[in-house]
Amino acid sequence: MLDVTVIEDPQAAAVSLDPVRARLLAELAAGPASAAMLAGNVGLPRQKVNYHLKTLERHGLVELAGERRKGNVTERLMRATAASYVISPLALASVQPDPDRFRDQLSARWLLALGARLVRDVGSLITGAAKARKRLATFALDGEVRFASAADRAAFIEELTAGVSALIRKYDAPGAEDGRDHRIVVAVHPTLKPKEADGPTPAPAPEPNP
Repeated sequence: MLDVTVIEDPQAAAVSLDPVRARLLAELAAGPASAAMLAGNVGLPRQKVNYHLKTLERHGLVELAGERRKGNVTERLMRATAASYVISPLALASVQPDPDRFRDQLSARWLLALGARLVRDVGSLITGAAKARKRLATFALDGEVRFASAADRAAFIEELTAGVSALIRKYDAPGAEDGRDHRIVVAVHPTLKPKEADGPTPAPAPEPNP
């Protein structure tokens, strides 16, 4: 089972968003189970659970983990293909965000468009690497910082921009015939508290001028 996988197919995305099927995916992420076992957990008849499982299997969201005999019946034990799923913007290709339409480093919506492109591109790279049976070279850095003031945050961003730009100028080799282009995304945004992440979107707190 993969830790996370990206759903690119529109129909698979629609299937995964169904509340009952999403519940079944969560149950199967915890371990293999049969339709009969799941029926009691989700409060549905076994036949209806089996129908949902076949739909999930058809779209590659669950897979056969094994079979077992129970009386005169052979039960199929199913498992989720991943512990969690992310829906790629490719599932809504005609309306997916395009960060190249506008560039505003201080726009939260532009940051969201960049994040969506990141999910789309890395998801496609993972799919391609899996088909080619090759490893995908990526790197991510995640951290938190508490700024004493908006002025400190502005100074941090200025230094961060200068530092990253200097590294790009140092290592960029546009004429390298055997080189490969890489995309760099650096983001800074307020940290969500656990309750905020699970609940409604909070209104941003006013900030003093730098």
